[in-house]
Amino acid sequence: MNAPLKILLVAAEVFPYAKTGGLADVAGSLPPALKKLGHDVRVILPKYSCTESQPMEPLNLELEVASGRNKNKGTLFEGKLSEGIPVYLIENDEFFDRKHLYGEPGSEYPDNAERYAFFCRTVLEACKTLDFQPDIIHCNDWHTGLIPAYLKTIYSKNPWYSQIRTLFSIHNIGYQGNFSIEKFPATGLPESLSGPNGIEYYGQISFLKSGLLLSDGLSTVSPTYCKEIQTVEWGFGMEGILHSRSTSLSGILNGVDYSVWNPAIDNLIAENYGPDGLEKKQKCRDALIEKFSLKIKKNTPLLCMITRLSSQKGIDLIMETYDDWIKQDLAMVVLGQGDSKYESFFEELAQFDPSRFATALTFDDTLAHQVLAGCDILLMPSNYEPCGLTQMYALKYGTVPIVSSVGGLDDSVQSFNGKTGTGFKIEPNGNESFNKNLQSALTCFNDKPRWQQLMKNGMAMDFSWEHAAKKYTQLFQTIK
Repeated sequence: MNAPLKILLVAAEVFPYAKTGGLADVAGSLPPALKKLGHDVRVILPKYSCTESQPMEPLNLELEVASGRNKNKGTLFEGKLSEGIPVYLIENDEFFDRKHLYGEPGSEYPDNAERYAFFCRTVLEACKTLDFQPDIIHCNDWHTGLIPAYLKTIYSKNPWYSQIRTLFSIHNIGYQGNFSIEKFPATGLPESLSGPNGIEYYGQISFLKSGLLLSDGLSTVSPTYCKEIQTVEWGFGMEGILHSRSTSLSGILNGVDYSVWNPAIDNLIAENYGPDGLEKKQKCRDALIEKFSLKIKKNTPLLCMITRLSSQKGIDLIMETYDDWIKQDLAMVVLGQGDSKYESFFEELAQFDPSRFATALTFDDTLAHQVLAGCDILLMPSNYEPCGLTQMYALKYGTVPIVSSVGGLDDSVQSFNGKTGTGFKIEPNGNESFNKNLQSALTCFNDKPRWQQLMKNGMAMDFSWEHAAKKYTQLFQTIK
């Protein structure tokens, strides 16, 4: 057995401290799974205003960091994840004491380049100040993309950092941290990295490109997405770099924290249940129907979407097929927020027929549990989906997913053939395929023995983080 590793996971958001999406769930759940394998794991993120809801203590350690031509100060706080894992938070009120993490809804803060350049540089200074010398720094998404660049340039001649290796994980290659080339001095990187062979990207600078180009290893969040991002269609302009580094690129499917997402023990839902007590799920459905004042029959299938309302999530497909599915005997609850045109569509749908359709334009973790437990079918018709977690949560809750055959959706859902399989798969952007599979699901729903078999198939799936943690350990060992 290989020796335990010292691992620092770096992310812009970590549940339960700060969350806008799946990145936070991964950053909060993978470290405890790695610790259970014997590794010394720490986590670090910015100290946003929203993190104040979690217990933490000041460490009375101040860091002065060069941020381009300026110097900025950061102070360190410490909290805990499960398994007693230390979580370090970097405080700088000028950069991080804001209502939102990355920007006001529909926009980004104009100083995000400065904010996350400071964060990346401070992470490395914090390691030495804390006397925690990691074997691996696990960087996640563009916000951490400068860390590999700093290690290979500014810190390359400092022996304290010489043995540290980096893994850069891509959670969604569509988010790249691209900024005006005029922001390059804010990074503090040498001019040698300002051109096309460095972090310059079509007249801009790209924090994502920095991570892709200069990390020691690369990973993404599902095997299928690993292949997809090396294509012109889904590489978002980075496919050339990824193809050139294909031998360093791995796809590891995200896991699920079943201590949080498990209907048998979930204290946020109306009634706990498992595969041997599916009748209890009806109480969760009844509670959800009451919550949204729906008026539907017992045999009317209740669908849901729990998602960011963006073009990536296939909302256009839902809108384009509206005339077909609106006539079906079905009801729907939508939870999420995002682009105004999609919010307006679902709001108008709820106003058109409030007895069958309900919309909650918010991010609400408690409500997400209740919606999954109370619904019969989950819709995830994404155009692309690096991994997706909601479909894996849904399987555990006996809520049958209808998903696009892309990315992690394709890896985690198997088509139901009447006996085996866990859900229904549609072609991305395929209106006819969507209608056909939706009809198949509705027909199956009315055949209760088959539907219960389908539910139980999904509930039996095991996507626990233990499996992913073992694969990450193997990957860490190859780049150490």
